[in-house]
Amino acid sequence: MAKMRNRHRGSSFDDFLREEGLYVEVTSVAWKRVLSWQVGEAMKEEGISKSEMAKRMKTSRSQLDRLLDPDNPNILLETVQKAASAVGKRITIRLEDAR
Repeated sequence: MAKMRNRHRGSSFDDFLREEGLYVEVTSVAWKRVLSWQVGEAMKEEGISKSEMAKRMKTSRSQLDRLLDPDNPNILLETVQKAASAVGKRITIRLEDAR
């Protein structure tokens, strides 16, 4: 009986996601979840309530809730920048060569 070959054997998970056309969507959601978690953790470390955070960001609490919601991938870079600044952090973004 011949063995069936797994076409993904030896490839990375990123390669699999690219082949399936899911890489951009999956990595976008992952980055958003990381950002949401990092902002939430910074708020905890600084003892900042949601109301205070929204005030520091000069935005509404509902906008902050969208940022903190790991399942809502739709956020603006400006919102992330405001959040980082509100907790004494900065964001760093760079473009790198693709493999």
